[in-house]
Amino acid sequence: MKKLLIVLSLTLLTISASAQNTEAVNAVLDNIHKFASEANFDAYFDLYTKDAIFLGTDATERWSIDQFKGYAKPSFDAGRGWTYVMTDRNIYLSPDGNTAWFDESLENDGFGTCRGTGALIKIGEEWKVTQYNLTVPIPNDLLRPVANQIREYHKGQ
Repeated sequence: MKKLLIVLSLTLLTISASAQNTEAVNAVLDNIHKFASEANFDAYFDLYTKDAIFLGTDATERWSIDQFKGYAKPSFDAGRGWTYVMTDRNIYLSPDGNTAWFDESLENDGFGTCRGTGALIKIGEEWKVTQYNLTVPIPNDLLRPVANQIREYHKGQ
C-alpha cells in the first residue's frame, strides 16, 4: 500500500509539473504575439534565446535572433509591430520537461490564416523560444499553381 501511495504521489507531481510547464509555454507564446502587436522590442526579444532562429514566410528569411532584431527594429521603433491572433495551439513537452514544441494557427489581416511552429527550452525556471517558423499554409488544390508562380518569380530574379 505504501508503494502505491508513493507511485500515485509521484504521478500527481509529474502531471502537475507538466500542466505548469504547458501553462508557462502558453504564456510565452501569447506574449510573443502581444508584444509584437504592441511593437515592444525589448519585451518581445527577451522571450527568445540568445541563439534563436526565426524562419519567416519568405524562403530567404532564416534569421539569427540578431538578424531578426535588425529586421524588426525600424518597425518597432516607429510603433509598428505585427498582429497575429492565435486561434488554435498544440503544445508538446519532452519527457524531462525541459523542451517544448508547438504548432499554432494564427489569423493576420494581411496574410489571412497562418501557421506558427517552433520550439522552446527551459532555462532555469524560464521558457524561451529557440526557434519560430511562420508559414502561410496553402490548400492542396492551390499548391501547384502557387508553386508555378514561385518558380516564375525566381526565374525573373
